Amino acid sequence: MTDESLTALLAQKVMGWNVAPDRFLVGNRSWIPRWRFQPAEKLDDAFRLLEKADPEHYSMGLDGGGHFCVQVRIGGTLGVAREEPKARAITLAVARSLGIEVDE
Repeated sequence: MTDESLTALLAQKVMGWNVAPDRFLVGNRSWIPRWRFQPAEKLDDAFRLLEKADPEHYSMGLDGGGHFCVQVRIGGTLGVAREEPKARAITLAVARSLGIEVDE
């Protein structure tokens, strides 16, 4: 799954937005261009996604090898990611906790 298709899926499932070819329809007749919401690349967007997902639990830190690790539990399902950059790790952990299959 590409980052673009993952972002579109998360925008629908988590953010509650409708997806159009070049924009996200965010409600109240408002929209944002797709390039403005990139949680796999922008840390602010990743935290916005995490906050909206409203996890039961999450943790972030370095594992024993010095890699950034994120754990997110939503609906009893744990999503884990060890990735760089940090924004990508947060986004993948949220996706996995929602049952979305993403490549390593």
